[in-house]
Amino acid sequence: MQLFDTHVHINFDLFQSDLEEIKDRWRKAGVVRLVHSCVEPAEFSSIQALANRFPELYFAVGLHPLDTEKWTSETAEQIRSLASSDHRVVAIGEIGLDFYKAEDRERQKVVFEAQLAIAQQLDLPVIIHCRDAAATMHELLQDFWKRTGPVRGVMHCWGGTSEEMQGFLDLGFYISISGIVTFKHATQVQESARIIPSDRLLIETDCPFLAPVPKRGKRNEPSYVRYVAECVAHLRGVSLETLATQTTQNACNLFRLSVPQLCATV
Repeated sequence: MQLFDTHVHINFDLFQSDLEEIKDRWRKAGVVRLVHSCVEPAEFSSIQALANRFPELYFAVGLHPLDTEKWTSETAEQIRSLASSDHRVVAIGEIGLDFYKAEDRERQKVVFEAQLAIAQQLDLPVIIHCRDAAATMHELLQDFWKRTGPVRGVMHCWGGTSEEMQGFLDLGFYISISGIVTFKHATQVQESARIIPSDRLLIETDCPFLAPVPKRGKRNEPSYVRYVAECVAHLRGVSLETLATQTTQNACNLFRLSVPQLCATV
């Protein structure tokens, strides 16, 4: 069985003391591919060093919507240059809109659209963070597509309604389900997980955040993507192996990666 964790942050300090053990656990769990997301371009070198260390790790570069104060006149060219500098860069992200406590909504939209343009120019997918901003996000994406053409991508750590989700599916996006789906009262995410088309479904940990049940409240890590997969498989009425195979193939399709021929020992 092969699993693909499509969203990790393992460059954080709280992983550094036992990263080799964490790697051993994800390999034992069957995780054969990972995509490391990026919250600001300054992280690039540390993430690249991790990819040098773990050959199954690919990565993205971008500026998170909660860090828009770090956007300068040089940032777009910096992201473009970094994304072009390493073949293991498979996406621009994470980028998007976060209106939860935002006072810079207009600036977020400008920064987001600038990064959409980079992804389009480089023919890379986008990893989209969208919190309390689904309607604005959909409108912005629709407008961008009408003016310049489509962009491939994934709505990461999906938490919206099934109706909101359908709008992004209609634009061709993948939907990624995180450990939130295992939470008892996460009925909205669970409903979405049931109805996502099989060829658009991805899974992720978003570690170190949002550890799934039965690890809730602890530091999340890539091996726990198996708990996400088990829950989603149960919700959809399919076997774990079927769910793992489909989501791994979907992730490889989105990020244009090959599916490994050999599976890690489970």
